[in-house]
This record gives sequence, structure tokens and C-alpha cells, in this order.
Amino acid sequence: QVQLVESGGGLVQAGGSLRLSCAASRSTFGFDFFAWYRQAPGKQREFVATISRGGNTDYAESVKGRFTISRDNAENTVYLQMNSLKPEDTAVYSCNAYVATMRRHYWGQGTQVTVSS
Repeated sequence: QVQLVESGGGLVQAGGSLRLSCAASRSTFGFDFFAWYRQAPGKQREFVATISRGGNTDYAESVKGRFTISRDNAENTVYLQMNSLKPEDTAVYSCNAYVATMRRHYWGQGTQVTVSS
């Protein structure tokens, strides 16, 4: 059973930074993609960023230039560095891992990020 555990959320003022971590219970080499999603109160879950096994990245337009996704395979951890945070970034951020051969997604429990104005 794969487990993803997020951490690093919290309360920060607008313009500040946070780094989210997603620790996997097994080697990150076993996953084709990792992604971060977020869900604000009353809104649908939305894509934030993704990174492939090879290190290719993609971002939602709303976070480009401010957020950076990375992976440390030695630590079995994926990170989301969030800079220049805005109140509209407030949401529960969840980590997702995808295994293409199994067509299976795994999700973490989420971590709350609150940005005050």
C-alpha cells in the first residue's frame, strides 16, 4: 500500500513563501508522475504543478513564475516551493502520484495553506 504524506502547510502573509513536502512510502522512481493539486472552499480541485520521472515540469498559469515543483529521489520526496503567495492561493494542497502501467493514482491527505492579506 502506497502512502503519500504532505507537510509544510501553514499560515503566511501575502508575499511570503512556503515549501510543501510530499513523502512517499516507497521509491519515487516507481511513479511516472507526481503532481500537486489544490482545493479552495466552495471550489473544485484544480491542478497546480506536475513533474515527470525524467524531471519535466508543467504548471498552472496562475502559479507560473511563483511556484516550483521538484523531486528528491534519494529522499523519496516531492516538493512544492511557493513564493510570492497571494490570498487566492489559500487552499488545501494535495499530493498525487501516478503509475501509468497500472493506470492508478495515489493521493495524500492534504495540507492547509492559508495566505492572509
